Order: sequence, then C-alpha cells, then structure tokens
Amino acid sequence: MTSTSTNANSGTDTNSGTDTDSGTDTDSRTYGELRAQLATLTTEAFRPELADIDRLPTAEIARIMNGEDRTVPEAVAVQLPRIAAAIDATAERMARGGRLVYAGAGTAGRLGVLDASECPPTFNTDPSEVVGLIAGGPTAMVKAVEGAEDSGELAAADLDALALTPDDTVVGVSASGRTPYAIGAVEHARARGALTIGLSCNADSALAAAAEHGLEVVVGPELLTGSTRLKAGTAQKLVLNMISTITMIRLGKTYGNLMVDVRASNEKLRARSRRIVALATGAQDAEIEAALAATDGEVKNAILVLLAGTDGPTATALLKEAQGHLRAALQAARTT
Repeated sequence: MTSTSTNANSGTDTNSGTDTDSGTDTDSRTYGELRAQLATLTTEAFRPELADIDRLPTAEIARIMNGEDRTVPEAVAVQLPRIAAAIDATAERMARGGRLVYAGAGTAGRLGVLDASECPPTFNTDPSEVVGLIAGGPTAMVKAVEGAEDSGELAAADLDALALTPDDTVVGVSASGRTPYAIGAVEHARARGALTIGLSCNADSALAAAAEHGLEVVVGPELLTGSTRLKAGTAQKLVLNMISTITMIRLGKTYGNLMVDVRASNEKLRARSRRIVALATGAQDAEIEAALAATDGEVKNAILVLLAGTDGPTATALLKEAQGHLRAALQAARTT
C-alpha cells in the first residue's frame, strides 16, 4: 500500500498562515481506516504467544512452522465441495474453448502466474489457454510495483487486453480478500459474462462476495503477523493446483494418473514421455520408439497406436473425434 508523500516543510503557507497540508490529514484518515480493516482480518491477527519466537532455537522455530503448515490441508478440506463445483464449471467452459485466467497481486499474483506457466509443459496447453495476471505486470514477479494492487481499474484494463468471453473463467486470488486488483478483476469479468471464482483466506471476504464461486480457505493467523506468503500462500497454491490439475483431468489431458499430454521439450521430458507410454501400454522400447516416430512424438497418440493397433494418422483422427479424450478414442477404435 502506498500514498502520496508530502514534504514536511511545505505543510504551512507562510504568507497566509493557513495550514494547506490537507494531503497529510487525508492520508492519516486513510491509514486509520486501513488499519481498522486489517485488524478485523484473521490473516493479520497478532499472536502474543509467538512474541518471543526470535529467541527460540532454530530447530524449535522449524518445529513450530511445520506444525502450522500441517493445518493448511485441513482448512482446504472444508472448502472441497465449493472447490469441486468451481472446477466443474471451469472445465465445462474450457471444453467450449474458454480460458482460465488468474488475477492477483503480490504473492497471490505470483502463485497464479506460476500455476499458469506450468500448464503448457505439463498438459501441452497453449500459453493463451491458462493465463496468470499479476498487478503491475511481469516486472512485479520479481520486484514490487508500488500501488498496482490498489487499482481495480488496472485489473479491468488487463482483462480487456484479453478480450474476455462468457466461456472464460477468471479466478481472483487474494489472501486478505480485500485487494482491489483481485476484486476489480472478478467484478469486471462477471460484468462481461465470464465465470468468476474468488479465492481468499478470510471469512466473509469482499472477494468471495463478488464472485459466483467464493472459496474462503481460513488458515488462521500467520507465524509472522500478516506474512501471508506463509500459510495463506500455501493454501492458495494447493487450491490453484486443484483448479488447474482437475480441470485438465476433466478435459482429457490425462489417462488415469499419467500425463499423456506432456510436452517433451527437453531431455528429462523426453525420457518421461517414453516412460509414460511404457506404463500405459507395457510395450517394449523398440515398439515405443516406433509409435512415437509414427505420431511425431505425441505421447497420447503413441499410446493409442499401441493399444488399438492403429496407425499415426488414424490415431490423430480418433483423438480429434473424441475431443482429446484417450479413453473415448480407445473405445471408438475397439468398436470399429
């Protein structure tokens, strides 16, 4: 949070003797209101029992942190029915060609960008299909951009650049649930007819209220007062993992628990591709190499070639007919 600073020597007009420093008074009122708001947030609560944590041995601090972190999955579990409903609604829209867009500031924004950036190599999605927006743009990934999180208008502009459609899903992410950028993104997206999800770590948050699907994972006060990169950040990471991963499962990007749409863009992933084909088919190395050669290295297609005894072009056609779902393509191949 920032405000306009004023020069301490310019607060008084010496010619008239009139106090002109109205900016300072306004800032004081604004900060007073903000402090009052923060005092009501669970994520900002002060824990007096940890006031001497800096005097404890390192091993004891680590033990306390580990105990704190163990409570996060339990908080996520409370929200599982709501998370599942949000995922089903997202997958339905993405199946029609919609996109998944995360929008947040600071740690929340970085987590969204991280999750989005992992989808192309993991699920062979186009970078435009899962998008992470962070207040302040790419620079904010490594350096704070002052004031960016305070602007709902900035979020609206970032979303307008994507030309939202009703098939898109926008997930506003904010630990406090009051960040203007995240709320602005959800409000703007909803006005454009897109599906909206609000992920926060406080109950009765403005963000959840603004969204069609409000997910409030209440993890409680942090080890360090207000440091929401800790439990709140972990909770957000867990939920974002669920949203993207389960949506991709629903879209047929996996076969069982195998990443059959993995993009083999480096040596490790090329080795993983061959292992996935082996696990799915039980085929020998020579057969796997031949199937991958016949399908331009596409793992899902190679599996279909081996399991259905078909050729590369037929596998491609069957998968296209099945909208990328390998099980459906296999069934179609076996019934023809």
